[in-house]
Amino acid sequence: MYTSRITGMGHFVPDNIVTNENLSKMMDTSDAWIQERTGIKERRWIVEGSGETAATMGAKAARIAINKAGLTKDDIDFIVFATLSPDMFFPGCGVQIQDMLDMPTIGALDVRNQCSGFVYALSVADQFIKTGMYKNILVIGSEFHSGGLDKTTRGRGVTVIFGDGAGAAILSRSEDENRGILSSHLHSEGKHARELTVEAPSIAHWVPQIMEDNDPDDESYYPYMNGTFVFKHAISRFSEVILEGLEKNNLQTTDIDMLIPHQANLRIAQFIQKKFKLSDDQVFNNIMKYGNTTAASVIIALTEAFSEGKIKEGDLVVLAAFGSGFTWGSVIMRW
Repeated sequence: MYTSRITGMGHFVPDNIVTNENLSKMMDTSDAWIQERTGIKERRWIVEGSGETAATMGAKAARIAINKAGLTKDDIDFIVFATLSPDMFFPGCGVQIQDMLDMPTIGALDVRNQCSGFVYALSVADQFIKTGMYKNILVIGSEFHSGGLDKTTRGRGVTVIFGDGAGAAILSRSEDENRGILSSHLHSEGKHARELTVEAPSIAHWVPQIMEDNDPDDESYYPYMNGTFVFKHAISRFSEVILEGLEKNNLQTTDIDMLIPHQANLRIAQFIQKKFKLSDDQVFNNIMKYGNTTAASVIIALTEAFSEGKIKEGDLVVLAAFGSGFTWGSVIMRW
């Protein structure tokens, strides 16, 4: 059986920076309130009318990743695209990438696991490569949150958290058993689905009802989050799934060279860092400047950590995510 390793990465974020001070002019909030609860100072939002979408951002990140891997678009065998904010209800963004990058008629798979999206997508790609079905897979996480947020005081508890952006990685076949993805671990607990959700649009809130009701007070189209409940579950599941991955590979927390947590809340990452007794050099966070980009957050952070020289060959790198579903997962890899 083959192993798989990341051979190229890239990310893209909109130029438009939205600070906490900017948000305080839209809703009843403040820089101090946001930073204290989330650690976020600013985020990137797409400018309305710019034409940027989850798919276009994903395509830009993908081009960089393909180039960094020393490949061409024709070398890619398969696409896995993770997002909760697709351009269309259907089809998904994967086929748009195939078209935008003028690729051959390769397969495209869409993953809808929100904050855990990239971890799930990477795990899927890893299995395709390990079994020998594909050689090079393009894995994308991309989110366009700002177009679907309630930018009033009513929605501040959620809106201040999220940002737009995309990241991409090329996962390639390898025969080096000492490098690449060692294992991945995925979980879900659907009984908590409504603690972090967007209920509409859906078949339960379909077009005739939308057209008939046209209710401006209908909040089902905006994200809802039971913040305290989610936070408590996140810190528990993060720890469990990281330890699960380490145990699977006969490793300890002291073996971690770099932990890339999903950028949901800086306080969660700090809690995990303290619990595992990791130094600042062993955990990478960029939520301060990008906010939570859900499916894009892990790959954007991984790309930046590598580009800044914080990850070197032979390092044990751990990716971990938790989010809506609830879903959570980890990937253990030797760089």
